[in-house]
Amino acid sequence: MPKRKERIDRGIKARSGDIFALSSWREMLYLSGPRLLPVVGCLLLPLVLGIYWQKVLLAVGVFALLAISWDILAQSGMISLGQALFFGMGAYCAGILNHYGGLPPLITIPLAALGGGLICTALLLPVLRLRGIYFSMVTLIIPLTLVRLIEATKIFGGTEGLSGMTPLPSRWLELYLIMAALLGALFGFRRLMSSDFGLVLKGINDNDRSVMNAGINIYWFKAQALFISSAIGAFCGAFMTHVYMFVGMPVFALDYSILPIAAAVVGGPGTLAGATLGAFILVPLSEILRGIGGLRIVLYGLFLVIFIVALPEGIFHYIQRKYHQFERWVEVE
Repeated sequence: MPKRKERIDRGIKARSGDIFALSSWREMLYLSGPRLLPVVGCLLLPLVLGIYWQKVLLAVGVFALLAISWDILAQSGMISLGQALFFGMGAYCAGILNHYGGLPPLITIPLAALGGGLICTALLLPVLRLRGIYFSMVTLIIPLTLVRLIEATKIFGGTEGLSGMTPLPSRWLELYLIMAALLGALFGFRRLMSSDFGLVLKGINDNDRSVMNAGINIYWFKAQALFISSAIGAFCGAFMTHVYMFVGMPVFALDYSILPIAAAVVGGPGTLAGATLGAFILVPLSEILRGIGGLRIVLYGLFLVIFIVALPEGIFHYIQRKYHQFERWVEVE
């Protein structure tokens, strides 16, 4: 007798669509556990890690935020290859405000996040009507152009950059500031993407013509999504400027564009949580493989290929499905 595999929602999952359906502490823990885990992890990890791995954790938080910003754009129908543009613009805004204006980091970081977001939005506003690879090409070209512009005109320190930035008051403030920003972005923007605003953005991604026929100005919504994404990336750049106490042309490096995309793809695009999970996997893995020299890139690329081929849906979708469903074999009549 032929058989097929059947997936069935767990009983708790079937009853937890509404909070009023929960009837025990076990069901409440089932529903809240996946949300409490990242909160507890982000609060405890800085306390148990050594100084070196605390620096790695900073990088994890930054790349997780960049991956979230990429995922927001992707869910809105805009595939970006230029997260380095957002990162670098925020870094230079913070560096200029601190180096020339003498403003402290706790002021330059939010100002640079807003200012960098506005500048990036203004730069990309004329190309919002482009679709697919054409929009992606523009986002890739602009940061490369800015690097050559800085090199040729020698503005803002030229190839040497600006150094001697004011550091954040303490190492613990650095750690918990980036962790707080990551948790705020993760939970806040997940809620935003499930609201009416987020549903419109997802509708634009699915079928922008249908959304336009409903009388909705899709370019206004895409501009808002672009500002949100670029402000997140600019925050990351401003934060790292004060961590490294330096800003220069390397802030526009392709690493800040490619690794967030890889994190989102490995973790699972379209969830924001998947992008975060991917960053928590890929960034430490990159550091672990650093000791083997040139083979690091080979093994790192092989790891990415295996995950993409074996789990094209992403790790987060796979874990989520296993958590909410169980599988069984049933006979086919």
